[in-house]
Amino acid sequence: MTEIRVGIIGLGGMANVHIESISKLEGVRITALCDCSSEAVKRAGDKLSIAGNRRFTHYLDLIASDEVDAVLSITPNDAHFEIVKCCLQHSKPIMTEKPFTRTFEEAYELHQLYLGNPIPSMVGFSYRYVPSFRYARDLIKQGKIGQVRHIFVQYLQSWGVPIYDTPMNWRYRSEITGTGALADLGSHMVDAARFMIGEFDEVTAQMKTFIASRRDPATGAEGIVDVDDFTGFLATLDSQVTGVFQTSRNAYGSGNQLELQIYGELGTISVGCERGNELTWIHPNAEHPASIVTEVLKVPAKYELAQMADFFDMVRGHVREELPTIQDGFANQEVLEAIYKAAENKRTISLAEFRSHHQAAGGNR
Repeated sequence: MTEIRVGIIGLGGMANVHIESISKLEGVRITALCDCSSEAVKRAGDKLSIAGNRRFTHYLDLIASDEVDAVLSITPNDAHFEIVKCCLQHSKPIMTEKPFTRTFEEAYELHQLYLGNPIPSMVGFSYRYVPSFRYARDLIKQGKIGQVRHIFVQYLQSWGVPIYDTPMNWRYRSEITGTGALADLGSHMVDAARFMIGEFDEVTAQMKTFIASRRDPATGAEGIVDVDDFTGFLATLDSQVTGVFQTSRNAYGSGNQLELQIYGELGTISVGCERGNELTWIHPNAEHPASIVTEVLKVPAKYELAQMADFFDMVRGHVREELPTIQDGFANQEVLEAIYKAAENKRTISLAEFRSHHQAAGGNR
């Protein structure tokens, strides 16, 4: 495939980020657009010089188009399932945003379809492409901090605090988003932990809604918030690593603060997405092991990789092992569901137990 023709579904703010990324790549061209808003399609279509017969308001028409080799789905959570399912049915490579789906039932059905037809796929866990995260993963695998014992992960934002008077929107409605901070930010925490450490074994959790209603800009009335503003959970990973996690959209003073501290027997690594080109490595002094050395390391250039470049390399047949596929999306959604159940039932949930119960129930919650 000399040129990859791309169709984009969903033309909100994040689509602009991906369009900009694509513009920097050779051999990739946007040939079709889709959004439920015909005005958004016209505006983007005019800007990108997309032919009128490749401007769509229904995703099926774009996916079925012979002028589209691969699909980018940049939509709210409730649209993920149908779009990915349609791509699986048409054997069309797809990059879909996180969380993988709105519910675990949806994730299970898609995973079953994928096992029968494993198309090239990516779930948008974009922090796998932060250079410092990739570097940290390598240092851990090289044994630079010895046996990992425990990790601390947090993802904090502040746009939900009362002083900003954020109005009601789809991220506060469970029928669209599934869960709140857990799906929006917690999905990235779960993926970062899986990426660097390993699989989740068990979880216990607490979920809180701080602000129960918000003004609906469409009606002026108060809308009911039925998702979490905050989720905290404890976990065991990789059979031996303990993890402490917290995520909130009501953390006053935070920007886009995804941070990990990984504590091993021989050192500690600290990374954050807001300082993506460096990491902190704390380790013993080689000459005086009883003393501590704290180094801020610049990330080597070889750890730089654009997410969109990785996706299109996969479409061409060059697949890197760290690329997040539908398999990773499903595993992520499985952990999110276990966290939700742990908070709901106020008990520790074993992922093995969760899987066996789910399989016994034939795939239903």
